[in-house]
Amino acid sequence: MPEGFLSSEEYDEQAHKLYNDGDYDGALELLKEGLAIYPNAVELYVGLGYARLAREEYAWARHAFERAAVLDPAHEDALVGLGETLLRFGERAEAVRLFREVAGMGFEDDIELMLTMGRALYRSSMYAECRDIFARAAACRPDSAEAAASLGYALHRLGDNVGAGRQIRRALRLDGDLHEARIYLGHLLYDRGDWEGSLREFERVSPQEHWDPLAVWRLMELKRQLWHLDLGDPRLAPWEQRLRELESLEDPIDRLLADVESRMGSTQPDHYFDPSQLELFEGADDPQVERKVRLADGQVLRGNWIEIVRQMRDLAGFSHESLSQYMRRAAERWHERYSVEIPFADPRSFLRAALKAGLIRLEAED
Repeated sequence: MPEGFLSSEEYDEQAHKLYNDGDYDGALELLKEGLAIYPNAVELYVGLGYARLAREEYAWARHAFERAAVLDPAHEDALVGLGETLLRFGERAEAVRLFREVAGMGFEDDIELMLTMGRALYRSSMYAECRDIFARAAACRPDSAEAAASLGYALHRLGDNVGAGRQIRRALRLDGDLHEARIYLGHLLYDRGDWEGSLREFERVSPQEHWDPLAVWRLMELKRQLWHLDLGDPRLAPWEQRLRELESLEDPIDRLLADVESRMGSTQPDHYFDPSQLELFEGADDPQVERKVRLADGQVLRGNWIEIVRQMRDLAGFSHESLSQYMRRAAERWHERYSVEIPFADPRSFLRAALKAGLIRLEAED
């Protein structure tokens, strides 16, 4: 082999780092280069599949995962990736078969692999199937708060509120700082009519860790009812401020109407780009073009797609996570709170969808 070539493992490691940083184009090119030298490297095909999946190139992703599975029929990551891709094509039965095959191969205690399969099924609204995956993960890894909470969410979707509450409480005993699970529990108790219990759970999350406007509104309502507080009471001030911050995430239809009204009644130049016109902007698809976005709290970020997502991640306090992990977390949170589907495959599609949903704003440079 000519001196200076990377090994297949080195190609895989470097591509994995690019993938975690959100540079899916760079990862793809590096993997293709590696496969030109090592055409039978299973790990490179698996990486290629995930890079294609991240770029929403589902047919090519399927081809890569299938090639990896031919080279190694028992490769767990290849089978899980292929299952995720098949869900995109509506081939649910085959995807479930692959996921069950992986679980039956002795990977039930691989919590990340099990959660990946369960979450893929959850996103496809296959709640009974994802419940089974999460249940097996929780049984094999009773120390995993994420597995217990995920099982609780699936049970709630299936109408088993008692079982959901039991699993979410178990998750919180394992990790008291699992804020999303605690807020979820607060909603379950509120819907059941347990006002004191609901308020107790909502209050155990600080205002700045609350991202659900409904939870904050319910908390204030319960405080006024149970504590007999008047409007304007200083004890409500931090929650009123947080609710104002969260409500600044405008409904896209309301924002569109307001934008149309302002255009009809004003001759001032716009400094806000309509996200539905992204394709008209110069360099809209160039990953290196710098942009300026404003978050819901008014924070302004500048940079290319990857740099903006990295800043969002760091501001949210998740700098220890990869960009792909952070985007998945944010997309799932937005789905739960606002019922909007935000792809988290790559920074470009993630931010463009958030712009179109009105979750962030694209602004003109001054």
